Amino acid sequence: MDTYIENLPKLLQDYFKILSPEFPDFLLEYIHTPEMQKQGAISTSCGTIYSKMFERFWYSSLDHSVAVALIIWNFTRDKKQTLSGLFHDIATPTFKHCIDFMNGDYEKQESTEDLTRRIIENSEEIMALLDKDCIKLDEVCDYHIYPIADNDTPKLSADRLEYTLSNGLGAIKKMWDLKEIKEIYQDIEIQQNEESIPELGFKHKELAEKFVSIMSKLSCEYVNNKTKYSMQFIADIVKKMYEQNLITKKDLYTLSEKEVIQKIENCSIGNLSNCFKKWELATKIQESDELIKDKYCVDIKVKQRYIVPLVEKNHQFVRIDTVSESAKKDIDGFLNYKPKKYAYLDFNF
Repeated sequence: MDTYIENLPKLLQDYFKILSPEFPDFLLEYIHTPEMQKQGAISTSCGTIYSKMFERFWYSSLDHSVAVALIIWNFTRDKKQTLSGLFHDIATPTFKHCIDFMNGDYEKQESTEDLTRRIIENSEEIMALLDKDCIKLDEVCDYHIYPIADNDTPKLSADRLEYTLSNGLGAIKKMWDLKEIKEIYQDIEIQQNEESIPELGFKHKELAEKFVSIMSKLSCEYVNNKTKYSMQFIADIVKKMYEQNLITKKDLYTLSEKEVIQKIENCSIGNLSNCFKKWELATKIQESDELIKDKYCVDIKVKQRYIVPLVEKNHQFVRIDTVSESAKKDIDGFLNYKPKKYAYLDFNF
């Protein structure tokens, strides 16, 4: 039953041990259900990993979900909250947030979340496990009800903490190692925010500053032109395939990313497959302040992902940007980050 853990690269096994030195055995049966295993074929990179513009290691939606669950377990020892973290991306389709782009949901990137409850309640295996553990569906199908699991930007939650740690480990860009992650992680505790709601926060200013410094650089990676362009490109390719009845919405929830890519590469309509190949082989994006005609040229406003964590000062919990000039500078640097208006490559479809 521990096949999933055994098959992980050693780097991720060691990373998971930092998040929770004790792996909760009850999670394993849930991890091995078909609905969760499907998430193992979806990259957290929203498909960008398939282009040479990006140097990233494979980190699946399943890996992220397990890691979020481990963080929640580490801080709460609560089964229901932990399972809500495990299930929070169970409705994630192929290419992840690219499908939000296809649905026109650029800024919230939540268009697929409504399926979470339906997927869980339609799973005989998951529902049987919940029944065995005396847990109700309503207690695990919406992780938004647990502030340690999820909260509003720019607060620190298990979800935001996890993707910042793993993305900085190399899932997006290598910015720190396991030793640094352990140092930062072990400085985090549950604190009370300005609304008297539990929230993850830092014990020491210096480590909060280090976290914010890397987080702000990663935040720019999420909204730079090559990332926005690639996500919109994949969204438009999939949409064109859907309009031509070459792919169904069901395919996005049942096929792996590689199986969908194979459909794109085998597409004989127009020049979709050739454009996709050019994007795969591209090593850099072209940028412009003006619209480039006769090229696939895009301008997108996307969700800003950033964190302003709490930190303890004089036995009170305050936002790091109110007590640290360097953290405020890093956060403002991201908020004021503006790449060129348009991004394009040398093709159109």
